This record gives sequence, structure tokens and C-alpha cells, in this order.
Amino acid sequence: MSLLRVTFLGTSAAAPTLHRNVSGIAVKADADLLLFDCGEGSQRQMIRYGTGFSVSAVFFTHFHADHYLGIIGFLRTLGMGGREQPLTLYGPLSARKVLDTAIHLGVERLAFPVDIQELKAGEEVKRGGYLVRAVRVDHRVNALGYVLQEDTRPGRFDLNVAKALGVPPGPAYGKLQKGETITLEDGRVVEPSQVLGPSRRGRKLVISGDTRPCAAMIEAAKGADVLIHEATFSDDEQERALDTRHSTAREAGKVAAEAQVKRLVLTHFSSRHDVDPEPLVAQAKEAFPGGPVDAARDGYTVEVAPVE
Repeated sequence: MSLLRVTFLGTSAAAPTLHRNVSGIAVKADADLLLFDCGEGSQRQMIRYGTGFSVSAVFFTHFHADHYLGIIGFLRTLGMGGREQPLTLYGPLSARKVLDTAIHLGVERLAFPVDIQELKAGEEVKRGGYLVRAVRVDHRVNALGYVLQEDTRPGRFDLNVAKALGVPPGPAYGKLQKGETITLEDGRVVEPSQVLGPSRRGRKLVISGDTRPCAAMIEAAKGADVLIHEATFSDDEQERALDTRHSTAREAGKVAAEAQVKRLVLTHFSSRHDVDPEPLVAQAKEAFPGGPVDAARDGYTVEVAPVE
């Protein structure tokens, strides 16, 4: 997987504001386009920010309205665009009941097949070169966070060593890079270990969804390249965070620090912080001084670079 790009479609909590739509994240993983949540109006945001509509799968964190009602219009948009290939929707328990009702609202049938899959904590969806794993989080309803984990990548190919061994350019290089042993015309055998450096770990992207800070998310996020964590409230709204089972920005920072992630991106802001989330960033940085902290905005993109 060479490309891993995150585009925030909506960064507001509960309701849209003048500047922010409700929850939605588009992740481009090589040829795949994944959606994590699909708040109302997500299809317009996808047009606005140029993500395209070639979605491979949709993962829902939970079924509060601001996280899933956009799937109704989104599926209609795909149908009108002539989509024929199947689409899989993933979510926590109750996904089949909730989504089946939503996607058939106002129509007898969809223009293309839609498969609904329910996930439990720890279950994985394997895709080409990576997997998506569900994590149980702490919210008012059954809710999941998600880990996108890239497969371990082969070590760097040493062209000079390959030439010195007499490996001909072309398909033989590709086989060695894939971990396959080759036999040269003179009968000599070349092992991948002779031309490849140490294996490189895959990238790790973690999305919290709506949650209180919890041990399961800290464990899931260990060593992540990017942790996207909700930060609905500020320090002076701690009681509100407890009541609604959301996190403050400082608590998100503590999760990032305990998990020793490399970068923290805050999202899902209360309307109070619609225009200026910088106080939230400052509070998160106090709890997470070891890494960069950003406040997402609609259209904000994050490129997760391959591990060299």
C-alpha cells in the first residue's frame, strides 16, 4: 500500500454548523476508498473535497443520527451515478436492523447490491495489503472504534547487490521484492534475504469514534502513526463529557500519550468550539507534549507516509 490519505468530511458533533458538517471521514488506501461514518450531507462533502464516489466499504462507529443518516442520500447518489458493483456496510450489533431500514427508506430496492455486516470487538476485515479491526469503545450506545493496520512491508530492495549477483532486471526483481526465491540461468539460487533489507512495519491509523477515554482504545492505538480522537468538550465541560460519554481534548491527549502515538488529530467538536478549536488543541498538547496535535476541519487532509 503506497497511499494512505485521510480526508475529513465532517468534524462537528451532533449537528452541522455554518463551518462544519456532521461526522464523516474518507480514507484512501491505495485503490480503496473507505468511509468511516456517513453523516447527513456526506455526499456533498465528497464532491466538495474531491474524494470521488468509488467507495469500497463503509464502516459505522455507532448509530446516533449524526453518524449514519447520510447513508440514505449517499446510496441514492451512487445509484443515480450508475453504480453496479456491491457495497458492504459494516457496523456494531444492530447494524442490520438500523441500516436495512435506512437504506430502503423511500425506495423498494437499490440499484446495486448492499451487504450489511455486524462486527464485534476484535473482529477484522481483511483487504488487499491491510486490515480493519473493530475496537469496543465506551459510549452511550454500542459503539466501535477502528484500527486500519497495513501489512508488514518487505525491506528495501538493494539494486547494487542484485546487479552484483547477476539478477537480470525485470520480473526477477519483482519476485524477489515479493519474497519469492528465484533461480538464475546458470542454476544459482538467489534468496530474497540476499537483496532485501529488514522488513518494515506497516502504517497504523486509528479512529476512535464517539467515546470516553478507555483502556481498549489506548491498547488499540499503541504506536499508531495517527490517532483520530474525538474531542467534543474542553476542560470546563468535564461534567458534560461524563454525562454524554464523550471526551475532552485533554482526555484525548492523555490517550495519545499513554498509547505513545506519533500524531494526534482532534475532531467531533461541540458547536461552542466551531470557529476556534485552538483552546482544545492547547489542552490536548499539555497532556500529550511528545507529539504534534492538530484540530481537524472539514476538508482537512492527512497523508500517512510509508515507514522507511
